[in-house]
Amino acid sequence: MKKILVLLMVLLTAVPAMAKEVAMVIYDYEVTRVIDGDTVAFRADFLPAPLKQELSIRVYGVDTPEKSWRAECDKEAAWGEEASQFTKDMLNGATTIQVAIYKWDKYGGRVLGDIIIDGNSLRHMLIAEGFAREYYGDKKVSWCK
Repeated sequence: MKKILVLLMVLLTAVPAMAKEVAMVIYDYEVTRVIDGDTVAFRADFLPAPLKQELSIRVYGVDTPEKSWRAECDKEAAWGEEASQFTKDMLNGATTIQVAIYKWDKYGGRVLGDIIIDGNSLRHMLIAEGFAREYYGDKKVSWCK
């Protein structure tokens, strides 16, 4: 019985790990602005008129704290500002920036993917620096607790 429980625990922890990496197509689109820690906008000249020539990309697989009025508490708002500033600093200090697109977001009007900064994933940097948690669309955990 104990071996079965151990095997079950290994499988339950391995399943999310397997879902972390997805195939993305990388483009050399120009990043135009940072919306928040896990969302930026990029120039999308390929969109037909009269659509705005800009798309937002939300970094797939992460959740950063919300800022401003979207935050649940002051702590989250402050942390959300720090996450946004981190993303801005990474982009401003970059030599090369690429947009990696996975798919359209479920809300429409934006895509899911990643930003590749000097060959490094923004997703991985946000998690490593403590500005993001892994998130794949399940119930979000509050940043205020």
